[in-house]
Amino acid sequence: MNSKTKLLLTVALMLLGLGIATIVNISLNFREYSLKNATEKAEAVAAIVKDGLTAHMVNGIMDKRSYFLNQIYTNNADIKALWIIRSNKVKKQFGNGFKNETVRDALDKEVLNTGKTVQAIKENADGITLRISIPYNATATGTPNCLKCHNVQDGDTLGAISMEFDITHMRNDGMLTILKILGINLIFIIIALLLINHYVSPYMTLFTNMQKGIKKAYRGDFTHKFETTVEGDGKTITEQLNTLFRKMQETFGDIKHNLATFIPQGCVSSNDPLYEAKTIINELSDIYKFKKTIELDISKEIVYSRIIDVLHNKFNFKHFAFYEINMPKNSRELIYISQDESICKQEVDENAMLCRAHRTNTDVISTEFINLCKECVCNDLNYICIPFNINDEYALVISFTTKEKSAIAQINKDIPSVKNYLEAAKPVIESRILTEKLRDTSLKDAMTGLYNRRFLEEFIDTFVKQAERREESYAVLMLDIDFFKKVNDTYGHDVGDTVIEQLGKVIRESVRESDLAIRYGGEEFVILLQNATKEGAMRVAQLINENFAALSFDVGAEEPLRKTLSIGICTFPKDANTIWKCIKLADTALYVAKTTGRNKIVEYTKEMSENDNLR
Repeated sequence: MNSKTKLLLTVALMLLGLGIATIVNISLNFREYSLKNATEKAEAVAAIVKDGLTAHMVNGIMDKRSYFLNQIYTNNADIKALWIIRSNKVKKQFGNGFKNETVRDALDKEVLNTGKTVQAIKENADGITLRISIPYNATATGTPNCLKCHNVQDGDTLGAISMEFDITHMRNDGMLTILKILGINLIFIIIALLLINHYVSPYMTLFTNMQKGIKKAYRGDFTHKFETTVEGDGKTITEQLNTLFRKMQETFGDIKHNLATFIPQGCVSSNDPLYEAKTIINELSDIYKFKKTIELDISKEIVYSRIIDVLHNKFNFKHFAFYEINMPKNSRELIYISQDESICKQEVDENAMLCRAHRTNTDVISTEFINLCKECVCNDLNYICIPFNINDEYALVISFTTKEKSAIAQINKDIPSVKNYLEAAKPVIESRILTEKLRDTSLKDAMTGLYNRRFLEEFIDTFVKQAERREESYAVLMLDIDFFKKVNDTYGHDVGDTVIEQLGKVIRESVRESDLAIRYGGEEFVILLQNATKEGAMRVAQLINENFAALSFDVGAEEPLRKTLSIGICTFPKDANTIWKCIKLADTALYVAKTTGRNKIVEYTKEMSENDNLR
């Protein structure tokens, strides 16, 4: 039901209600008026009869009263019946009277007993009858004095006149009047509705037109044109709405399409484009703040921690694991996990291609297929694993887990927004990886792949502090290739470079990941063996020495070139309280090795520092 119909129906009901109330009021008043009129007429007849009977009694012709009463009855069409009744005292004094002058019903008895007028209405489908009995009470005052003729006391009831009045015509007249009023009301209602319809219809049409425009605007369509035949303010409002919608279309018409270039479709799903645009803008704002924050972070590890904070605080993910994949090494490293251990097998960390999400580069949702990922070792958890490539060398995998199967749908709904944050972080992570790579390059020797002297100068103090805090020790080895200058002078620098390169390879293969191997300069190398015993340091030195001595270099001569090493060993903090001092003492031991025959390993002793002639 539209507004116009509701308005017309409301007005019609109000007018109809008013008409009914008026009719009911008139009906009640008309009925009361009819009864009052009949009662007054009965009282007038009663007075006439009283006066007539009194006259008959005074003139001594009381026996002639029948004619008088019949004349009153026959000359008044409204009176259906009329009779006189006598009280017992009058009967006792004058007799019972005529045959019809007897008590006929309870009303006659009541009026004789009470001395008061009694009336009753008899109403049925055929008509309405007013039954009324009016008493004649004796009075000692006035003319005539009743007590002169009657043996009664003042106030006693002498008798009564009873009448039945037919007031059906009054009801009929009332009904006719009511029907006329009803007809007039109906005509008035129809005219009122026609007038309202005539004057209100244009506004209702405008209102309906506005509703259509607003519904289209709710869907993001502001192309609706408002039209109206109303003049004055209505026309002004219509023109203003058209102007507003035209401007809205110009400014907002393409906003959803433009926003989609920043936030892919599907991230926000709503039938309300304004709400959708607001949500997208809020997300863009959050992502912008996030990106501005991570752009000032100095390492990818801090950026990773920011992403983890977003997953916790913005998306309220309770359980997830965050992995970094090194594609050249085909390894996976756990950066963060909210529960105790990963849901994946241990082998996945050593062979990243076992990770289904990384291998297929697609989201893996456990509810899509039974036992979807064969590397998952949990049976009571549901999971979603999403891959994200940073560059050709690094990728991320985030694994979300939950016990409730229904929660997977909500997690999956948030995944596009999570990827938006990852997209925002991607260039920053790439930049930090490149910075680390450049820094790593600046701290490593390009020929051997070992750390260079700059690395030692920048980070040695940090290592020392960590060693002291952890109560660790280091064995410091100083290596030097014997007669290396002769190699360059005889065979050229290319052969010399090959010799140094091969020595770097031997050193890398001979030490642990926790150890530090450094090209100190030229053909000199420094090795820091973490927590190595005296025997362990000697074994490593011998291994390097033997493996390098076993190498042969083709120099175009009949015999291949073979080289040897001289090695000096010192222990931190046993021999010195700083690494730099240990390096110097190891260099002293190396000097002893070179000056006492070369191709040997010499451990530092205090006597070496005391004998200045060794230098």
